[in-house]
Amino acid sequence: MKNVTKSWILTLAVVFGIAVSSFAKTPADKESADKKEATVENASANASENASANNVADAAKAGKEDKKAEAEEPQLDFIQTLKQKYIEGDPLWMTPVLICMIIGIALSIERIIYLNLSTINTEKFLSDVEKALQNGGVDKAKELCRNTRGPIASIFYQGLERSEEGIDMVEKSVVAYGGVQMGLMEKGLSWLQLFIALSPMLGFLGTVIGMIQAFDKIVKDGQVSPTTVADGIKVALLTTVFGLISAMFLQVFYNYITAKIDDLVNEMENASISLIDILLKNKAIK
Repeated sequence: MKNVTKSWILTLAVVFGIAVSSFAKTPADKESADKKEATVENASANASENASANNVADAAKAGKEDKKAEAEEPQLDFIQTLKQKYIEGDPLWMTPVLICMIIGIALSIERIIYLNLSTINTEKFLSDVEKALQNGGVDKAKELCRNTRGPIASIFYQGLERSEEGIDMVEKSVVAYGGVQMGLMEKGLSWLQLFIALSPMLGFLGTVIGMIQAFDKIVKDGQVSPTTVADGIKVALLTTVFGLISAMFLQVFYNYITAKIDDLVNEMENASISLIDILLKNKAIK
């Protein structure tokens, strides 16, 4: 019984010793374990450094590619930008607006040239007419008016033509021919007004149709896509912008032309009164 007890005690002691020895670490074991852990940590650190280096390299490469793409993207000038926006706005609706603007600008330039050529130094012309009447009579004054451009000279010529028929006929001819000259100066302005009104209308029409097409595309796709909506609205608004710009340009020309016509009409009225005074002063009216 004692032997059995001893054997059990020895067995338990051996087992306990083995267990303790298996869990307890000697300094050598600790050193080897520390070396293994350091090796593992170094390996993980190297792996993380390599990964970060690769990420930096990838980011640098991506940045270089982006810069290269930006460098390769052509820089558009003002004319090229206008062409691009014209194409993006759908030429079907941009072309009518462009035609209105071109025709309107052509009419404006023609009127501006005509009115500038019609402008003369009125005071100098009146002085020359009076000198001609004093030196050569009505015929000399008529020749001067015939060789002078502008509506004032034309009105003077018609008044001098009726000088033998009395003061009343001179006044009537001056007033009647003044209306004719005013009509000639305002020639083409009704068309210019039409293009000023028509340009934004065509732009708005393109906008409405563009919005309808955008909504039709949304219905067809069955979902609201930001890209679809943005593209449709962009195309629609470009026609409106182009129409408004066209109308603003033509409106500036129209206001300049009407102001020029008003100045010429005032000069014509003042000159007509001066003509009657000159004729009476030089007794050229019979």
